[in-house]
Amino acid sequence: MLMTHEAVGQALISAAQHVMPKLPLQVDAVEVPPHADPDVMRTLTARHARQLDQGAGVLVLADLYGATPCNIGLSLGPLGVRLRCVSGLNLPMLLRVLNYSDKSLDELAEIAASGGRGGIFIDHA
Repeated sequence: MLMTHEAVGQALISAAQHVMPKLPLQVDAVEVPPHADPDVMRTLTARHARQLDQGAGVLVLADLYGATPCNIGLSLGPLGVRLRCVSGLNLPMLLRVLNYSDKSLDELAEIAASGGRGGIFIDHA
């Protein structure tokens, strides 16, 4: 589940579908609009997470650590949602997770972080 600011999550899912027309995992985005009530968003997000959970928990990929979408994702555990949360969401992170869809939740969290970092390149000009 992608936890992002408005319009970011769906754009990343669309980009992933461009690269992988048939996504091997169910992916959903919860986009937090400006001035959204965090409590309302938390309830909505918990519902989405429960729908996505097929028994192994839910990987939450958040766009920015410390921002409202990430904080909402991190707050789902006490609501009975088994999850791991990784922030710094980028397209390489999402694609890496989708390429290792058979891994456990804990492994996917590590794969997500590795994929996100590995997708960053600085030219040497």
